[in-house]
Amino acid sequence: MSDVSFVRTEMLPEKAPPVTSAGAIGWMRENLFSGWFNTALTLVSLVVILYVLSAIVPWVLSPTWSGTSLNECREMLAAAGHNGGHGGACWGVIRERWIQLLFGFYPSELYWRPIAAFILLAVALAPILFSDKVPGKLIWFSAAYPFIFPWLLWGGTVWGPIAAAAGFGIGFVVYRILSDAVSSLAGMIGGLVAALIWWLALSGLAVSALESILPIGIEAVESRKFGGFMLSITIGIVAIACSLPLGVVLALGRQSDLLIVKYLCVGFIEFIRGVPLITLLFVASTLLNIFMPPGTNFDIILRVLIMVTLFASAYMAEVIRGGLAALPKGQYEGADSLGLDYWQSQRLIIMPQALKISIPGIVSTFIGVFKDTTLVSIIGLLDPLGLSNAIRADANWNGIVWELYGFIALLFFVFCFGMSRYSMYLERKLQTGHR
Repeated sequence: MSDVSFVRTEMLPEKAPPVTSAGAIGWMRENLFSGWFNTALTLVSLVVILYVLSAIVPWVLSPTWSGTSLNECREMLAAAGHNGGHGGACWGVIRERWIQLLFGFYPSELYWRPIAAFILLAVALAPILFSDKVPGKLIWFSAAYPFIFPWLLWGGTVWGPIAAAAGFGIGFVVYRILSDAVSSLAGMIGGLVAALIWWLALSGLAVSALESILPIGIEAVESRKFGGFMLSITIGIVAIACSLPLGVVLALGRQSDLLIVKYLCVGFIEFIRGVPLITLLFVASTLLNIFMPPGTNFDIILRVLIMVTLFASAYMAEVIRGGLAALPKGQYEGADSLGLDYWQSQRLIIMPQALKISIPGIVSTFIGVFKDTTLVSIIGLLDPLGLSNAIRADANWNGIVWELYGFIALLFFVFCFGMSRYSMYLERKLQTGHR
């Protein structure tokens, strides 16, 4: 008996995968019902989720948006059959006080100023966060925005932010002159000294002179009128924007071969990291005035901004130092082989890689700083939590708790989740290794 061989001359047409192994059904079979144990866990989890949602959804969807007091909300809930008036949220407090939770006691006719400031913030951040998707020339507006932001919020003469910006220009000119004539280190020290002299001694005289000649400005707003999320976002933005460059300087100083610089940076970092933030805030609000000359008016929000920034910069320095330590020694040797000096190698080779490695830690520090802004309520500033206490002191809303805290938590979650998602996007964008 002979074998007859057959070779197919045409390929069979492709067929779609079975419905049970692709799409949503395939995903559920693989992840939720892959075995008896996973199936049991899935069913128990579904029961728990349904039980929780059955209690939360009616509470959230309560028809109380038009309520003007807690008692009226309870009457509306009782009329709707909600557990005798106690089975739903009283959203009337959010409808009535949401503007106060956002702006504090900022004058209502000037709301356009913080709104404009935060819209312009998005424009200023665009060339920094999405440099490949926006015009490059927009970076000049980003450089000018730190001087526009406080002027819009606090108001006053326009010559104040211009004088502040002039200090950076003076420092840069002195830096270039001394760097070319002596060394980069001498240029940095000289530029810093020149800028400080201008800011502390000369800028006030210049602003007064220019204001007397050409008074241009907008209505000033006192710091005690700041509050709500506007205050939290302001403190968070300033602390985040200033703590990163300060953290870079401290991290480099901690690794410096100059003993004085190294020990100063180490002492600062270890002291700040060993002291709770609330202690520093108490120092800023009470003890700091003791060391100031009599009659000195040091704005309370400015004091808080300085303390929160210093606190965040110490933690940022350790995060960046971890990124520097993770770089292989060959990167430093490669920079030396190219003939780059210290600052060129840091700017072009070392620091970009260290910051890339440190992105998760940097964003975690940013999120922690933003959430820590709620601590200012302990020293009398009316952040959202401070305002919630003031709102609950009103007889109409005495007893309201979960609605206010839930609204505040939701807004904080939106900001923190946004920062977290951007960090993931940035990591994917900068990913250069093979997986």
